[in-house]
Amino acid sequence: MKRPAGYHLAELNVGRLAAPTDDPRVAEFMENLDRINGLGKRMPGFVWMMEGSGEPGTGNTENAIDGDPLYVSNLTVWESVETLEKFVWGTVHKQFYARRQEWFEVLGEMHFVMWWVPEGYEPTLEEALARLEHLKTHGDSDHAFGWSYLNEASQWRDNRCAPVVAE
Repeated sequence: MKRPAGYHLAELNVGRLAAPTDDPRVAEFMENLDRINGLGKRMPGFVWMMEGSGEPGTGNTENAIDGDPLYVSNLTVWESVETLEKFVWGTVHKQFYARRQEWFEVLGEMHFVMWWVPEGYEPTLEEALARLEHLKTHGDSDHAFGWSYLNEASQWRDNRCAPVVAE
């Protein structure tokens, strides 16, 4: 699916921290949130990010999901698939992505979704969670999709999450 004219790419990534934000087990992740988010905001093609309180070292962690403070989200908008891929897998973000199992629980279910939004539009967390639920229920569609739905996406094939096998 190609980007429709006049649209940008929104993405939501949800994770459940392995421990509270002030716990030493997630300290390295928390200490680098501002650095990684700041890098994203300076990337060519970055459009918008859902912000938290602005307190240093908290990122967007106070936007808990379903009242669970360990469930955290990242909601951003990018000009294109290529610009999002460049940030995710072409910067130091890739190193943190590769280590995500150190700080996050394995959810065992889909936790990432993308969709097109009109230029200038800032999606809400509620809207993004509804898109994620739609993807879980109906699979890839123009309404909500993953990397494999995008013809122009290429880097995800070499860098995607490995399948998790339940024991």
